[in-house]
Amino acid sequence: MKFEMVKARAVIDVVKAPLPNGVGLGTFKVEVWGEEPFDFVRVYEIQARSDTMAAQEGIFRFVTEMEERQAKEN
Repeated sequence: MKFEMVKARAVIDVVKAPLPNGVGLGTFKVEVWGEEPFDFVRVYEIQARSDTMAAQEGIFRFVTEMEERQAKEN
C-alpha cells in the first residue's frame, strides 16, 4: 500500500477580522486547492486568531480528508 503525499495551497478571505488586541476570534473563508492526484477544491469557514492559523487549519482539514479517501481506496 503506497500513500501519496497530499500537497495543497490555501487562499484566505477575511469575513470578520479578529480584534486588534488579540482577544477573540476572526472568521475567515479558506479556499484550499490540492495538487494531483488530489486535485480537489474545498472551502471552509474557520474561526481563528489570525489568517495564518485559519490557513493552517484549512490545509489540515483538507489533508485529513484526502488521507481518509486514500485509505478507503487502498
